[in-house]
Amino acid sequence: MATMRAAFARGPGRLVVEETERPTPGAGEVVLKIGACGICGSDLHWYHDQMMIPQVCPGHEIAGQVAMAGPGVTAFKEGDRVSVEGIASCGECRNCVTGNYHFCQRIGIVGMTIPGGYAEYLKIPARHCFAVGNMDFATAALSEPLGVAVHGVRISGLEIGQRVLVLGAGTIGLMAIVAARAGGAGEILATARRPQQKKAALALGADRVFDDTDEGALLEAASESPIDLVVESVGGSATTLDTAVAACRPGGTICLLGVYTKSVGFPAIFTVVKELTIKGSFVYNRTGSRADFDVVVDLLRRHGERLGPMMVTHRYPLAKIDEAFKTAADKTSGSIKVTIIGS
Repeated sequence: MATMRAAFARGPGRLVVEETERPTPGAGEVVLKIGACGICGSDLHWYHDQMMIPQVCPGHEIAGQVAMAGPGVTAFKEGDRVSVEGIASCGECRNCVTGNYHFCQRIGIVGMTIPGGYAEYLKIPARHCFAVGNMDFATAALSEPLGVAVHGVRISGLEIGQRVLVLGAGTIGLMAIVAARAGGAGEILATARRPQQKKAALALGADRVFDDTDEGALLEAASESPIDLVVESVGGSATTLDTAVAACRPGGTICLLGVYTKSVGFPAIFTVVKELTIKGSFVYNRTGSRADFDVVVDLLRRHGERLGPMMVTHRYPLAKIDEAFKTAADKTSGSIKVTIIGS
């Protein structure tokens, strides 16, 4: 039996690297040699015991190289470099065949319900892989959070010239700025907490960035001209829904990208009076001939050389994953995106 190294969560704040069986591909599947796997904010939620700890190898922001292709795989060959959607759908149900595979009733969540990318190898259906050419693996792994943002902005109906507010400047918030700018936003406001987040937000396309504790200044700016779309990327147990509803114009839209770890208060009366649209957004899908990830890979090909070094602040080998998580959890370290790099 061929083996590999993979990390597992053995309790809150505790990751260990162990030997485990190396996967082999079935029909329509590929096995990737992992090139990079980023640490996501949702990973930090379970790391801090705020949500269910995965019982499989975690990690879902993945890029790698095809090591083996299973029967029936024609789109990829050994050696191809790809980024990976963080889901595995059945490929057969009504939702899958219409491109809404993120609604598949048999969906697997990479790094949560099926093995993820903090490992040397990963097995995944080939239809969830996207060619990235010679792109740096750590930059290519940003496809996943950028895919979340592109999907959220797309289903929110952003129109050219509209005014956007992004609440939070973690990875998803920063990617939402990139997506909103690419989608035609006329002005983008953002909130941030750490100096490195404020700097990155401005560099990636935000016109103004406010301290996340200064709601007064933010709402004053929101009153200058209507905020058409608010993107909430904080999640957790934050009270940012109150801020989103207060800032959004009557008839506007609020898109929820943050992962909430518990039920939070909801300003229902103001939502009703302002006739707001609340859009939940879950991962990514395919609309017509293009998947969200197709758009994402195009964006990274055009802007990855600038975006990658700005976002990926720390790189660690798999053997040092415990140190990597501690760095990702401590924003005073200057971290934005901490990435595990394959050997």
